[in-house]
Amino acid sequence: MPPPNPLFALPGTAAARDRVEARLRTAAETDDPAMTEMASHLIRAGGKRLRPLLAVAAAATGAEAAGAAAGDDAVTGGVAVELVHLGSLYHDDVIDEAATRRTVDSVNARWGNLRAILAGDFLLARASELAASLGTEVAGLLAATIARLCEGEVRELQQAYRVDRDEADYAVAIDGKTAALFATACRIGALVAHLPRDRVDALTEFGRLYGMAFQVVDDVLDVVATDDELGKPAGHDMAEGVYNLPVLRALQGPEGDELRSVLGGPIDDGARARALALVRGGSGVRQAADVARAYADDAGAALGPVPPSPVTRALADAARHLVTGLDGRV
Repeated sequence: MPPPNPLFALPGTAAARDRVEARLRTAAETDDPAMTEMASHLIRAGGKRLRPLLAVAAAATGAEAAGAAAGDDAVTGGVAVELVHLGSLYHDDVIDEAATRRTVDSVNARWGNLRAILAGDFLLARASELAASLGTEVAGLLAATIARLCEGEVRELQQAYRVDRDEADYAVAIDGKTAALFATACRIGALVAHLPRDRVDALTEFGRLYGMAFQVVDDVLDVVATDDELGKPAGHDMAEGVYNLPVLRALQGPEGDELRSVLGGPIDDGARARALALVRGGSGVRQAADVARAYADDAGAALGPVPPSPVTRALADAARHLVTGLDGRV
């Protein structure tokens, strides 16, 4: 069992998370009970709320405790980013025809695709409304981030089942669909705290690299974790035609020819099991884990312009914490 995320150990973080949860639930409320139920469905299912906590921590760099220093604007900005993340999950589940999300029925499974799309759109609108309350720069930043998310998802869809997908395309896709939100969370926190621009840029780059490490770790776990741990079949991304970094590295290894003969199109459970065995048996998983560790190290190094403090150290430790889940697995 990996140690807890260092961000959660900062004094005041529990109070900050409570404020985030309350604001999320308020943001999902409407005059229509049906819309409120759908919009709040995944909020009630819970989550670590990493993005809001990163916004709060970025705002608090130089202070003694992230939660204690969390101004209302930092919480508002973090909630806006989390709403974008949640809205994108609604849309992702429609695309993937997912039946569950966070151990509960997905919105599309319970209410249908049309309502899931509309509920996701509602959350994005609420996020934009909150961002607008923080000024034009934050509003523009969040709008640009939503566009980046869409571009990243489309890029991944275009590369579905492509065994010749290159790593550069993979990196661009995860930068847009995952890292951009982490970068934006940190940047909004720094902006609303009125930090110097060099610190704003450093915290933004930290968030981007944190997000890159986060996604690569997630992709490694998709092929090494058990079905029970994942809450879905191991190798699910691969079966959906999303060939992530460990698979791409395996395709370049000695097992590449046999793996290409299995992949390249929809596969059944037997083919998925064979492909998983090939990926797990090669060096691609270890190589991908090394890439994740490098991103995590680079994230910590990006904090160089940020003055040392308990919060700054917790951010660097949180990046390293991402890769602890890989210990003993690769």
